[in-house]
Amino acid sequence: MISFAFLPALLLLPLPLVMLLLPPRAAAEGAMRLPEAIALSARPAAAPGQSLGLIAFWLGWALLCLALAGPQSIALYPDRSASGRDILIALDMSGSMETEDFALDGQTVTRLAAVKRVAESFIRARRGDRMGLILFADHAYVAAPLTHDLEAVARGLGEAQIGIAGRSTNLSGGLGLAIKRMQASTATSKAIILLSDGRDTAGRVDLGEVARLGAGLGLKIYTVALGPEDLESRPAARDAVDLAALRSIAEGSGGEVFRVRSLEDLQAMAAEMDRLEPNPSSRPPVAEAQTLWPWPAALALLCLIAGGLAPLAARAEGGR
Repeated sequence: MISFAFLPALLLLPLPLVMLLLPPRAAAEGAMRLPEAIALSARPAAAPGQSLGLIAFWLGWALLCLALAGPQSIALYPDRSASGRDILIALDMSGSMETEDFALDGQTVTRLAAVKRVAESFIRARRGDRMGLILFADHAYVAAPLTHDLEAVARGLGEAQIGIAGRSTNLSGGLGLAIKRMQASTATSKAIILLSDGRDTAGRVDLGEVARLGAGLGLKIYTVALGPEDLESRPAARDAVDLAALRSIAEGSGGEVFRVRSLEDLQAMAAEMDRLEPNPSSRPPVAEAQTLWPWPAALALLCLIAGGLAPLAARAEGGR
């Protein structure tokens, strides 16, 4: 897209015509008067090449006015500047994540496969945020530290396998490590997304108190309860998610809890997270201007030089 930094400069284009329309200045009185017939014959004939020189001068003037108008090319680029937001995903990797009760592309897949599909897309779309990944089961470990390299975080999630950290659900361990990693963050906005499909097997700490501790550090914790069963509706169900504990964590930190039973619920959760923690990718594009005035200015200079040299060249040709 072409625009002009100072469009009024184009109003100078007809200035030479205005100069031609002005009344001629009276010539100074000479010391000798000649008859009109003799005076006409004594006037110099038009110099050879004068017409070409005049055309070159006119073209040079037009190009000079165009250069003064400041033409520029405007290109739009996505805003990739840092958002000042850190988001850490803490994912339950217990054995129950192998349960096949999610539908994906017409097939029944494991909970982990469904989470990977949605979470990888979510991570890659957060250009401008720093993202990190913690995996927990019996133990918790950092799979990807907070970084702007979102592809590395998505790759770490895609390569995660059940059994690496055990098969139980140490919810307090995963949450504690996430908060500890966030303590060193100086981001203006900090959030943890905790996904689990089971109940805390450690039980040594009050998860609500841990969440309030995180809130004191400026952390918001969003919890995601995965799976069709929860302890509130079916206390005796095997591998039921501890919805009450996840709700306590979210409320204690000022975050929200999401109940996810299907892939559609997961996708809706990701969309809601983009609303709660605005996605930098949705920011308006950045306009970058590239100046173009040197090109018409250089052409104007060439035209003016050619306009001055044309009569001289024509005279030299005529004198041969």
